[in-house]
Amino acid sequence: MLTPRVLKLSLLRRLRAAELPPPWRPRVFPVRGYHSRGYSNGGSSKYDKPMRQFSEQNESNPRPLIYYIAPPALLAFAGLVTFVHYNDEKRAVPLAKEAGQSSIPKRCTTNRPAIGGPFKLYDTEGNVVTESKLRGNWTLMYFGYTSCPDVGPAEVQRMADAVKLLESKYAVKITPLFITIDPQRDSPDQLKAYLSEFDPRIVGLTGSISAVRQIAQEYRVFFKKVEEVGQDYLVESSHNMYLLDPCLETVRCFGVEYEASDLAEAIATEIKKVSASSTN
Repeated sequence: MLTPRVLKLSLLRRLRAAELPPPWRPRVFPVRGYHSRGYSNGGSSKYDKPMRQFSEQNESNPRPLIYYIAPPALLAFAGLVTFVHYNDEKRAVPLAKEAGQSSIPKRCTTNRPAIGGPFKLYDTEGNVVTESKLRGNWTLMYFGYTSCPDVGPAEVQRMADAVKLLESKYAVKITPLFITIDPQRDSPDQLKAYLSEFDPRIVGLTGSISAVRQIAQEYRVFFKKVEEVGQDYLVESSHNMYLLDPCLETVRCFGVEYEASDLAEAIATEIKKVSASSTN
C-alpha cells in the first residue's frame, strides 16, 4: 500500500501538470486585422456606405445628353452674336465732321449699325452703278432672277403695281431696283427684256459673281443653287423687298405676305414719318 506521503506527492505533481502548459503546446493569441479607413476592401469602413450610394445613384440616373451639348452651343451662339454686332459696327454710317461739309441729310450723319454697304454693279445699258448713285432718292430693292418660275414674277409684278399706286394715289416717287442673284444667266439684255414686261421704270442690276455675292451678303440675302442638272438649275432665295431711305439706310423689310396696295400704303407711311421727323 502507498503511504500518505507518497499519495500527497503524487497529487501535487498532478495539480502542477494541470496548471502549467506543456512546453510543446504554443499559446495562440488572437490577431486583430488592420483596415484602412479610406481604402477598405471589405466595405466595413463608415465612409464606404455613402460613397457606394453616390456611385449607385450616378449609375442609375445618368445625365441626359443636353448637359454636355448645351454649354458649347451657348458659347458658339454668343460668339456668333458678337461677330455680327462687330461687323455691323464696322459698317456703321460715319459721322460727319461738320454739318456744312456734306450735302447728305442731317439724319444720315448719325453713327449706327447699317444693313447694306458699298457695291459696284452694271445696269441694263452697261453703265456702272454704285451706292452713291442711289443716294438722295427712296429705293425699293428686290433680289431675284429672271428664270424664277413662280415667286419671282409675282414679286416683280407686286413691285410694279406698288410703284404705280405710290405715284397715282400718294404722289410719292420711288426708284424700283431689281438685283439679280443669277449673274451667270442674267445678262444686261436678258434683264432689260424681262423687266420691260412689268414696268420699264424698274432698274435692273447685274455684275460679276463675286460682286453679286457681296451685295447679297451686305443685305443679308440668302440664295443658293438647287436642283442643278447641267446648265439648268433653280435658285432658292429669300424673297424680301427692302425700303431704303435717301441715306441708303434700310427703313423696313417687306415679305411676300403684302399685297400691292398694302405695300404702297406702308411705304407712304414710312416716308411721311421720316419727313415729319426731319422737319422737327
